[in-house]
Amino acid sequence: MDYTIQAETPAHAALIDPLLDRTFGSSRTGRTVYRLRENHPPLAELSFAALDLEGQMIASLRFWPILIERTPAILLGPLAVEPALQGRGIGKALVRHGLTTAKQLGHRICVVVGEPEYYGPYGFRNAAAAGLVLPGPVDPRRFQVLELVPGALEGVKGMIRRDERPRGQKRGQRVA
Repeated sequence: MDYTIQAETPAHAALIDPLLDRTFGSSRTGRTVYRLRENHPPLAELSFAALDLEGQMIASLRFWPILIERTPAILLGPLAVEPALQGRGIGKALVRHGLTTAKQLGHRICVVVGEPEYYGPYGFRNAAAAGLVLPGPVDPRRFQVLELVPGALEGVKGMIRRDERPRGQKRGQRVA
């Protein structure tokens, strides 16, 4: 299937919640990672849509600003692909695009809650084993972290929380 990946637009934003409901069900908002996202905008520069050749949105990926104690990081997800189109590599292409863009923008650490079999090939590893903690219940097997810059996790451990700093503030530096 032919498709393009582009930056999310306001027109796409209105289509994302229905896509997420079709992909994950409406109970998805009860999950721990939603506490890190609710009433908080995703990073516009790391929000993407996959469009078919007719311009219809068929998949979406967003990243959110988080802190690991005082260290800035990003949270990958949700990644959603139209259920009828899953298994065709669209989600994987979005993840590759998103992680590449995140590296180019200077982000150093990425966290995800997802299947290790899916995210492992990108280099994600167990986050709990790395000393990270989510503020709520999570399947420890699915809680993963990726160093976008080698050594970025050195000395970084602790609780993950929302990063509510103003967007103009540099994200690659620790918070005082």
